[in-house]
Amino acid sequence: MIENIEIRKAELKDVTIILNLIKELAEYEKLLDEVTATEDKLMNTIFGMDKFVEVWLAEINDEPVGQVFFFRNYSTFLAKPGFYIEDIYVRPQFRGKGVGKKLLNKVIKLAAEKNYGRVEWSALNWNEPAIEFYKNIGAVSIDDWMLFRLTEEKFSG
Repeated sequence: MIENIEIRKAELKDVTIILNLIKELAEYEKLLDEVTATEDKLMNTIFGMDKFVEVWLAEINDEPVGQVFFFRNYSTFLAKPGFYIEDIYVRPQFRGKGVGKKLLNKVIKLAAEKNYGRVEWSALNWNEPAIEFYKNIGAVSIDDWMLFRLTEEKFSG
């Protein structure tokens, strides 16, 4: 466990490191060829007029070591908003040291402060370390539901 992990909300000046961390995550997930994110796109969706997502960075001695992307969603059954975590990423050399837990706890704390109903996310089925981490904090897998995706090239169909 590392004691001096700082979690802070990302600022516009962080857009380069945010993109670098996205690419590191994509490389880890063997999906680097799918990354079309650019600094301009990130500036718009995180900080611009069309901002949609929040990003928080984890730092150790002012060095970025991880990040979490999340946005609001809604539960009709609870009649409450919640957060959906799109990505949580910790650089390999800092895994197992409490960084991911601190990032996740930040989102959970924000949801609790806002009286939201839940925090949700997904994990790749081969990512055993992440799955084990999530189970260890009390998260449950929702196996009755399948995740579906429709990408923009199929929107008109």
